[in-house]
Amino acid sequence: MRVIQTLAVAASVAAAVLSAACSKPAPPPEPVRAVRTIELRAGDGAPSIDYAAEIRARTETRLSFRVGGKLVERRVDLGDRVRAGQPVARLDPQDLRLGQDNARAALAAAEASLELAQADFRRYRDLRDQGFISFAELERRETTLKSAQAQQRQAQAQAAVQANQASYASLVADAAGVVTGIDAEPGAVLAAGAPVLRLALDGPRDVVFAVPEDKVEQLRRAAAQPGALQVLPWGQGATPLPATLREIAAAADPVTRTFLAKADLGAAANAAVRLGQTATVRLRLPATGAALRLPLAALKEEQGRSIVWLVDRASMTVRAQPVQLGGADGNEVIVASGLQPGQWVVTAGVHVLRPGQKVTLYGAAPAGAASAAAAPGTASSGAGR
Repeated sequence: MRVIQTLAVAASVAAAVLSAACSKPAPPPEPVRAVRTIELRAGDGAPSIDYAAEIRARTETRLSFRVGGKLVERRVDLGDRVRAGQPVARLDPQDLRLGQDNARAALAAAEASLELAQADFRRYRDLRDQGFISFAELERRETTLKSAQAQQRQAQAQAAVQANQASYASLVADAAGVVTGIDAEPGAVLAAGAPVLRLALDGPRDVVFAVPEDKVEQLRRAAAQPGALQVLPWGQGATPLPATLREIAAAADPVTRTFLAKADLGAAANAAVRLGQTATVRLRLPATGAALRLPLAALKEEQGRSIVWLVDRASMTVRAQPVQLGGADGNEVIVASGLQPGQWVVTAGVHVLRPGQKVTLYGAAPAGAASAAAAPGTASSGAGR
């Protein structure tokens, strides 16, 4: 009897062990996925073309000396601001001063000759009045006087030219601006008119970009619409600046076969850009229908169709939404149908989601943290975008 009881207890223990070994542990709760989202906006689906551009001054001049000589001093450096009338460089003035002294001496000699010719003419006129000489002799003295007067005027003009030449040894900025280039260094012997430095004058700024031959007419037509041309300065966020097409080159560049175009930012935007800054010129073309724009990372292929994940902002869950594509534009696609403005679409993490899954916006505070007092919609303004 005791043996039977022992065997029964052993059997029950074995059954309990086998039952515990066969039972599966409860699955852990599924983690809440962090996703990036964007909000769809009306008009985002309009196709656009981007061009690389550069900010330049409307007027840029090359300053040079009017006379030749040896450059002995350059008073400004690259990037310096100059004011109107400020000296920026200087030539060796020795030869110019010697030329000025020579002109002054020639003027003094011409004035002395004129005084002698005037005295002779007065004496010979008195002699003719007294009948001691003929009219022909007086006419010769009058001709000599006129020649001396002409020589005096010539020497006077030459002295003025040499005085100007001496003053040209100092190069002066004609207007206020910024030095954008240096073409000569002290010690160089320059010919008259050789550029010394480049000066970008203060005033309007142009956005300069190159347009392919087959896009010139498209640019002309589209830029005529208000707000079609926008400029995005590099490194200043995505805030576009409105621009107006100012001119397009009449002939293509012989090397690149592109046409140089210039857009005007307007006086209000000049303070927001810097000379030489890189920018993007965005030409928005007329929209076709109610298309919306999405990044390629937002799409997922499922059972031969394209879908996106929409976020329900109230429950913070996702659902799949089939979409119809209308084409591609760079790293973005244009959605022809299936979406509405105001919806929130997941743009990162689409391949690990399932319908009804809980999500949180990337960068938002975790649930239960002290900083999570704000509603989920508040955190999406920065992190979800």
